Amino acid sequence: MLLDPRTGRPLAASGEAVPLTGVDVPTLARSGTADIAPRLATPVGAGARLLFFARVAVPAVSAADRNQDHARGPVREQGEGAGEFLLVVSEEVAALTVHGGGRTGQIVDRDGKVLASSAATGAALPPDTKDRALSSAAADAGHTGDASGSMLGDGDDGHDGLRRVAGWASVAGVDGEDDTSDLGLTVLTFRDVPPTKGGADHTRFAMTAAGALAVIAMLVTLVLWSTVQRPLLRLYLSAARLARGADGRPEAREELARPVPAGAFGEPGRAGRALESIRRQLLGEAGPEPVRPTRRRPGLRSLVLVCALVIAAWGVPLLFLLNRVPAAQAAPQAVVADQQARTESAADRVRQSLGQSYTDLTAMASAIAGVPRERATELLRRERADHPTYRSLYVLDHTGAIVLRVGKEPLRASGPAPSDNGITQVNTSGKTPAVAAYAQIKTAKNDKAKNDKAKNGKAENGKAENDANVEDTAPAVVVAEIGVDTLNDLVARSGLGRVWLTDERHRVLAASVRFQAFQALPSRGLTRLAARTDTAPGGAGSPASAVLHGGRAPGQGPSVAAAAPMAQTGPAAALGWRVVSAKPAAALKLAAYELQAHTMLAGLLALAMGAACLSWLHIVVVRPLRTLTGCAERLAEGDRRTVLYPVHHDECGSVTRSLELLRQALVERDRGAEAGAAAAPVPPLHSGSAPSR
Repeated sequence: MLLDPRTGRPLAASGEAVPLTGVDVPTLARSGTADIAPRLATPVGAGARLLFFARVAVPAVSAADRNQDHARGPVREQGEGAGEFLLVVSEEVAALTVHGGGRTGQIVDRDGKVLASSAATGAALPPDTKDRALSSAAADAGHTGDASGSMLGDGDDGHDGLRRVAGWASVAGVDGEDDTSDLGLTVLTFRDVPPTKGGADHTRFAMTAAGALAVIAMLVTLVLWSTVQRPLLRLYLSAARLARGADGRPEAREELARPVPAGAFGEPGRAGRALESIRRQLLGEAGPEPVRPTRRRPGLRSLVLVCALVIAAWGVPLLFLLNRVPAAQAAPQAVVADQQARTESAADRVRQSLGQSYTDLTAMASAIAGVPRERATELLRRERADHPTYRSLYVLDHTGAIVLRVGKEPLRASGPAPSDNGITQVNTSGKTPAVAAYAQIKTAKNDKAKNDKAKNGKAENGKAENDANVEDTAPAVVVAEIGVDTLNDLVARSGLGRVWLTDERHRVLAASVRFQAFQALPSRGLTRLAARTDTAPGGAGSPASAVLHGGRAPGQGPSVAAAAPMAQTGPAAALGWRVVSAKPAAALKLAAYELQAHTMLAGLLALAMGAACLSWLHIVVVRPLRTLTGCAERLAEGDRRTVLYPVHHDECGSVTRSLELLRQALVERDRGAEAGAAAAPVPPLHSGSAPSR
């Protein structure tokens, strides 16, 4: 309907009546904004309508043109500034496209009134009492500042015991400042689902695992105390006692009288036997003697390794074996169906976007038909500014050459121009996938030229007019290329996991994750799932879903996957594209996977703590004790030149200091023995008969 902006009087109308009750047209026309926000009208006895407004500027009409055509409707005189009108378009609030069996979708106004309702099968549903309660709750929640959410409805009174689960989202832009924010609309979807059954009680398993871990910890602690810590303390006391007895004082010599108790295992036993040999050497009972075993025996490192294996025997089954559940059994069928429905919704979103681009491009082709080149270029610039999704917008002549272009360099390869309208894939290789919508531009012969020829009374009007039409019609095509960034934004959906848009050969064109153009899908399972949606040429295809097992790569667990054809009808149907999604089953917060995650966490913590403790024991105790044992054995075997320096300030360091004192005492004893041997008198020669001459 075309309205007079000053009075609101209708000037022209087409189609059904536009409900303008409660709309102040003059006030809207006098508003300072260039664009008028849409309004929601709810006439009595009719469905809700959306009203869209646009300012229309019409050039002033001269008297000569007005006399030629009196059927153009009421216009204002030239010079009155009367070329501005208000165009109003009324549209019924359309029902939602709902995917997935058992789902219902509604559009609700700010008062909780259901404006449109539809089921997954496409049939409109009358709202019942439960629906009204959910609709009111969703409308109230939408006006509290939350953009989206979910809620739990009442249970079913029947024998099925179903419970209604709903999700809602406000119809508004991301920033909340677009034209739809003031409408107060809310989208509500719900379905009846069976209640979740109580999970199995795993308390007994947890207590058994905890008890086994406690027993293992106590056993490992006892073994390490009896074989490492206690012998090391005895070794420390014995070395300190020998060091006190080696200072040469008479009262200290009693410390050397007691033998050194030697342990029976590993490095403490070897070090004890070396100290016993040093004690005997200090007493003069023996000289340097070999104390190293002739055959290598297990030491403390072997003991630490055995303790690690015992801890691993508890942690590895928890990490890899226990509480594992097949993915197909853990993921309920409702979850798989929901993944498929959301994948269909994502495919429908891509289809609608491409279809809208195609529709807008068709209107653009009609707008630039027969206009001068400068005007056509301006229209192309305006169209691309209104559609940021267009990476390039250009016009081809009948040979395929680009005659007008705005935007980036086209990705289209050279070739003849298309002969029809549609959507096509621009390239099949390269770094940047792109899709293009194209529409024919057909210019007819100028009406004014027709009138002039008719006035001149040309006899050959028939054939000459046809020839003129052919010559005056310039075959051309307007093309809009849509880049990969737009496709990536279209397929990305929150909570859907990883999403890919593939061509008819299942090569990736766009994705919600990082990808390489025209690569294959990440796994064969996804490729086979996408192939299940293929049909014979001309067929529509059907969605498919499955639970896929993880691949061989680390971190790839089971996932709930789905694939859906992008379009079954419309201009994009011939592309043969597919939308494929995969969501890790562990991210679904299912009871089975939560138990598996907790079990794996317990095993991982046990292995990590065991590895950390045993590594610390090896670095702080075992390795210094092995070095200490080697020093004691070399000293017992007669090495008096190597000076022993303590490195650690613990028992091993104290034993090392005691060994250095013993080494010095042995050196002094050896020097005294050598000095005594040098000072001893030389025995005289025995007398006898003189030698014969």
